[in-house]
Amino acid sequence: MEVKDSNGTLLNEGDSVQIIKDLKVKGSSSVLKRGTLVKNIRLTSNEEEIEGRVDKQMMVLKTCFMKKV
Repeated sequence: MEVKDSNGTLLNEGDSVQIIKDLKVKGSSSVLKRGTLVKNIRLTSNEEEIEGRVDKQMMVLKTCFMKKV
């Protein structure tokens, strides 16, 4: 399974990605700002999603809103 970011770059376990668009967090009033760095990502069974720690919380993020750093 190949997991790609918004630019088509391959993502691997442990990579760092940057958020390219302000994202509202479901179930919360908080917003993830554009430019936020997510380090040490984990791949999931879905090629369109990754897991990463943002603000000390583990979140599932869509790869279409990420770019590899």
